[in-house]
This record gives sequence, C-alpha cells and structure tokens, in this order.
Amino acid sequence: MRHARALDEERLVEVEWEDGVQSLYPFTWLRDNCQCSLCTLKSAQARKLLMSDLDIHTGIDVVEVTNDNKVSIVWPDQHTSMFEAEWLKKRSFSQEARQTMQEELFFNERYYWDSKLHIPTANYQDVLNDDKAALAWLVALKRVGMVYLKGAPAQLGQVARLAERIGYLRLTFYGHTWQVQDKYMANNVAYTPGRLSLHTDYPALHFAPGVQFLHCINQAEKGGESEVVDGFHTAEQLHREDPEAFHTLTSLLVDFTDTGTDYCDFMLQSKKSIIDVNAQGQVVRINYNNATRDSVLDLPLHQVQPFYRALKAYVNIMNRRENVVTYKMEPGDIMTFDNWRLLHGRRSYVSRPDRLRHLEGAYLDWDEVMSRLRILRKSVDEADATR
Repeated sequence: MRHARALDEERLVEVEWEDGVQSLYPFTWLRDNCQCSLCTLKSAQARKLLMSDLDIHTGIDVVEVTNDNKVSIVWPDQHTSMFEAEWLKKRSFSQEARQTMQEELFFNERYYWDSKLHIPTANYQDVLNDDKAALAWLVALKRVGMVYLKGAPAQLGQVARLAERIGYLRLTFYGHTWQVQDKYMANNVAYTPGRLSLHTDYPALHFAPGVQFLHCINQAEKGGESEVVDGFHTAEQLHREDPEAFHTLTSLLVDFTDTGTDYCDFMLQSKKSIIDVNAQGQVVRINYNNATRDSVLDLPLHQVQPFYRALKAYVNIMNRRENVVTYKMEPGDIMTFDNWRLLHGRRSYVSRPDRLRHLEGAYLDWDEVMSRLRILRKSVDEADATR
C-alpha cells in the first residue's frame, strides 16, 4: 500500500495500492469488521462485536499505513483496528473485486449443455484417495451439473463411502440410502419397471436435496437407459422462446405431495415454483416431478389453463432430442449430479427374475459439498505452494 486516508465527508477510507489503484471502504463496515481479539473470535473467524454496540455513524480519529503494511485506524472511543493489506484487497467494494470474491466463494460459473455433452468422467478410487481428483470432481459437478464415476465395486455401501469423502449423507423419509429396484406395493414410481419422465427429486420437501448419487449394482437385461437434461439450459430456452410461460412458471406456486411408509411414515406437502430465479433473474433451481405434483392446485380458475400451457411448453423443450443425453449405467458406475439443476429420467426395462435391476441412491446438500470443495481447494493450493 502507498497510503490510506479518511474522506470524512463521504465517511470512507481511501487506500491506494502500489499499482496506483484506489479502493474505498466505508467507516461503518471497517468498524463492524475490526479483527482484534475483542471484536473477533479468531479461532472461529466469527464476529464478537454486537450489532447493538456498533456505532453506525462513527467517525475516525487517525488512519495510517504502518511499517508492516497494515492499515491502522484509531476510532473516536480510542479503540484501534488493524487490517492486513491482502485481507482488505480481497474485500474491495469494486465490481471486479466483488465478482472475483463471489466466484472464489461460490464457483458460480456454469457450462450449459445439450445432447452433445461429453459427460465429465472420473475414477471412483482416485476421488476417494486423491485430493486433486476429488477437487476436480466437485468443480465439474458444480460447473457442469454431473460427473460420472467409474470403477466402484458393484456392492452396497459405495455411495455412503463417497458421501464420507464430502461430509455426511442427507437423511430423508426413504432412509440414509435407498434402493431403486422393483418393489411390491411400491411407495415410489421409481421402484417400478416403467418409464420415468424427466424430473428432479423430492420437490415435496421444502428444501429438496441438492446433490444425488446413483450407483449401479445390477443393470436390466433390456432397457433401463438413463436420460438427463440441463434444466438451466432448457429454462433459458423457454425464457427466450416463450417469456410468458417462463414468467408463469417462475411466479405461480404449485403443490407437491408424497405420502407413504419407508424409513418412517411420511405425509409431505410443499408449494414451489417450477423454476426458481434469484434477484437478478438467473435460474437457480428447478422443482419438477410429475409423479408427485399434487391434484390439489391452489390457483384461481383463470390461472389454471395458463399454468398447464406453460408447463407443457417447458416439458416439450426438455424432451427435444437435441436436449437429452442418454446413457446406460453398468455395474460399478456412479452418477453424481446436481438435483437442483438436472432433470433425470429412465426408460422402461425388463429384468431377469434372478438378477433384478438395482441402483443404490443417496442425497447430500449443496452446503456440505461446497464446504468440502473450498477445503479441498485450500489444501491443494497450499500443497502446490510448498512444492
């Protein structure tokens, strides 16, 4: 840093860096984020300063750059704050710095795809045992929405091992893991040999699982091919081609239900828009499962037909041949994918009575996955830096 000075009228601290670039920091934000031991619990990287004790109109008595390249601030109550140069630079309020920090924290870059996608593939054992391989897997999972893992034993328990590489499994009413196979009096359409239309899992939960693992233990003798579609890509297509339908599916709330007995009894109800968008209008989640879309439709009469028209338009785009990727899992394959983004389905199948089609599935939440991604990136970066 070259220098730092207080702009009292604007209530900003101006920092000039060695390259001549200037950054501005509000007085209130600096006081709120004092890094001293009275204001911050370093071991937890957590704020101790209470909002009730924060003077949001504070001034500054003294600001200077110290000999060890820190910004020192003395506040009117004579409390002193010290800020590391790199810490400040990463938290600059410029558009470029904010965007860089958000990408570093959330890996927001997306690769949209259609039927020409070459599904990213990794080795199961490498992901379990090598940090670089695990990091590459999770980065691709976030960016593309799906990664194929090859080489797992065709035995129960592999999705749980993979989940332990990240953190822990998401327990749902179907258990910690669940078995996709033909079942008498099936409590889910997935447990039948018929075709499954493109869907996301569990919109009947208000907070649907973010990530899904499916491990092939036995495959059907005939049929059983998997189908996947990039829900974000197809939602953007809908937005371009039919803005009215897009608005309908992002604004109207639809009822979803799921009732039965598995891990325990359950009777779920939720209300979701089919397409969730953020404050900037970007698509962030798809909530669609035709099997669990409730017959209850809590809409005024005049919105019922427009809803059906909009949903039909979106489903038609999903099912376009140029949007669907088709593959057939073999024993030992594990598909890992973003359940908020991908719509997945399955063609009908015929199994031999002595060798039924069998997949084991599991869920995680994106919070756990992103936590592990950040930890892996930090450990890989540190390992590379010491070489």
